[in-house]
Order: sequence, then structure tokens, then C-alpha cells
Amino acid sequence: MDTSSRASAYLRAYHDQLRGRPIPGRTAKRIGPLLRTVSNGHGQGLLSYRDLDGLDGEELDLLITRERDFFTRIGREVEWQYHAYDLPADLPGRLAAAGFEPRERETLFVGRVAEPAGAHAPPAGVRLREVAGRDDLERIRELEETIWNADHAWLPGMLEREIAGPGDPCAVVVAEADGQVVCAAWVRFHEGTDFVSLWGGSTLKEWRGRGVYRAMVSYRAELAVARGFRFVRVDATGASGPILARLGMEAITTATPYVWVPPAL
Repeated sequence: MDTSSRASAYLRAYHDQLRGRPIPGRTAKRIGPLLRTVSNGHGQGLLSYRDLDGLDGEELDLLITRERDFFTRIGREVEWQYHAYDLPADLPGRLAAAGFEPRERETLFVGRVAEPAGAHAPPAGVRLREVAGRDDLERIRELEETIWNADHAWLPGMLEREIAGPGDPCAVVVAEADGQVVCAAWVRFHEGTDFVSLWGGSTLKEWRGRGVYRAMVSYRAELAVARGFRFVRVDATGASGPILARLGMEAITTATPYVWVPPAL
């Protein structure tokens, strides 16, 4: 199978199995073609779908406005997940007209878990291990705040809930050097599908370009192989895309988060 055919097959599998799928542990409600997800806490809401059932024109504008107004009433940010192949073609303009702002575009990569599994060991002096305790999750928070210079107080609690379930088990992995966390990432095992998804992977600046992220992908892919999953999916930005391509994964489409922030926030 050539590269184009393989990417198309991966896109079909992703579309059929993951798009519009409820997130375990969160409150979800079907609103027409949309799945409205509200986190059980103070996190961002999510509007997802497999397709929009041909909605267009005024009907689509009304749906967008109603969801914007719903999240305004409850005082939550909300993300509309727009994929490059979504119809109608003018959907981004309609979202922008309703006040949704585009954030950084991501490239979706999919590959067979066996390709990156075990392909790369961590660099000398770096140890990878799974973590679940609150102390380690707080160390991950400190890492993320150092890298992004932004508050991540919400992160340990979120990871605790993801690890505990229910549904779609999550494993959290850290890379450590001399007792310091230099990279952290997690993997979600999407039960009832062929897929796992990889998240995180932020790495301290002085450790970038040394194979830490690559090793973290391989480690998590090994966990997926052990559980019998076939495909791995990653939403990539920045420098991670070329690394994933070298690990044998295919870029299948792009996705742009369109975010509504209520005026009171």
C-alpha cells in the first residue's frame, strides 16, 4: 500500500472509530449532530461530531449560536473541533462570525502501534517509568509550568481522574534525569476501538533534540501493543510532527480548535 492509500485508510478508521465519540467520565449530550461535552469540574467544554448531517446556512448558524449561548450561560469556555475535511467549506468563517477564535492548527498523525514500539531507547542518563501517585503528578505540573510559564494547577487532578477511570484507561509516563522530570506524557486506551491516543510530551528546553520525546512515543506504543491495540493517534504541533513521521506515522488531516470564551471570563 502506498503512502497516500495508507493515509486514506487511517483517516477512515479514525473518522469511523474516534470522531464524535463520548469521553468517559464527562457529561455528554447529543444536540442534533453535535456531541456537547461538559467536564465534571471547571474545565473547557467540547463540541464534537462525526459530521454535521448536511446542515448549512441559517440552520447551521443557529446551531453554532445556540451552543455559544449555552456555554455563555454556564460560564465555560468551549472548543469546537474543526477538521480540514469537514463540510460545509465555509464552516470556519461561520464559527468566526459567531465569535469563536481559531487556535494553533494541529496535524493528526496515525500509525500502527508496532512501528514506533521499542524503536528508540531513552538517551543515556534518562529513565522512563509509569507514575500514578499525587507526588509525581505534582512534579509533572511543575514541569509544565516551567515550560509554558502558565498555571497548570488543574493538571494533577485531571490526570488522577484519567488514571482512575471510568473507561478509556490512561497511563502516565515521565522521563527523569538525575531525579528531575524532564518530560511527561500520557496515553489513553480507547476501549472498543483499535486506537490509543498519545498526549503531552512537553520536554525541558535543555533536553530537546536528544531523543527523549521519541523514546516516550516508543514506550507508550509498547504499552499499546501489550494491550492488543492496532493504531496510535497523535495531534501534533511544532517539532513533534517530523519526529512522528520518522517513526513511520502518517499525517492524515489537520484540526483547528475554534474556542469561544464567554465575555465574563
